[in-house]
Amino acid sequence: MPVRILLVNGPNLNTLGTREPDIYGSETLADIEAKCKKTAESLGLTLDTFQSNHEGELVTKIQEAAKQHQGLLINAGAYTHTSIAVMDALLTLKIPVIEVHMSNIFRRESFRHESYISKAAKGIICGFGSDSYLLALQAMANLLKA
Repeated sequence: MPVRILLVNGPNLNTLGTREPDIYGSETLADIEAKCKKTAESLGLTLDTFQSNHEGELVTKIQEAAKQHQGLLINAGAYTHTSIAVMDALLTLKIPVIEVHMSNIFRRESFRHESYISKAAKGIICGFGSDSYLLALQAMANLLKA
């Protein structure tokens, strides 16, 4: 039975490639998801992806994650800093959660330094552009092997 991981991306990440390329680079979300799926496969994982700009859709997807997935990676975008609802959904999971950000949120505006997601995550990987996702996949594979 394959080990399935869910990658959840929050608001505005669907605009990657055109949104603030000086911060986020020129890769689209589809580009990043394709790289992640290839990396996941090399690690013996199956990766499912989901993106929404709507908080309730993210909460529902997170709540359903443990039914089919053994781990969850999340870049909640701006909801990282504002959504108690997303945090609460993550806290209900009995599977490992890793928080991911392309930019180093601690080198940015002070409001980005607070993360509700971190309260539910095993760890956080940030600041490595799209490689943050690949590093998170490696970390998840290591967690699930332990």
